[in-house]
Amino acid sequence: QVQLVESRGGLVQAGGSLRLSCAASGRTFSSSAMGWFRQAPGKEREFVAAINWNGGRTYYADSVKGRFTISRDNAKNTVYLQMNSLKPEDTAVYCCAARRLASSVTYYAAEYAYWGQGTQVTVSS
Repeated sequence: QVQLVESRGGLVQAGGSLRLSCAASGRTFSSSAMGWFRQAPGKEREFVAAINWNGGRTYYADSVKGRFTISRDNAKNTVYLQMNSLKPEDTAVYCCAARRLASSVTYYAAEYAYWGQGTQVTVSS
């Protein structure tokens, strides 16, 4: 079993930056791919970014490419999402997710077995 806890999000002005972290419990973290997803009000959940087990491979949604960076520290059982040049359309609840015993990246939400509760990020214009 893996439990995921995201850091507190927040309110930031457009153009600003914010870093989210996701702390994981469980011995399988270092061998599991991780992802970030988000859901805005009235919209479906969408993929944001993913990282493989050792950080050697990352994948981003086109909407965040070049602005967001996903990384991980396996020694700390933590995955990060650095968000720069934030836009009002980035406003959403952000959730981290972990695959179960799978090390490769994927943008399919159904392939993630564990989910955090989510944290609100609001970008003001």
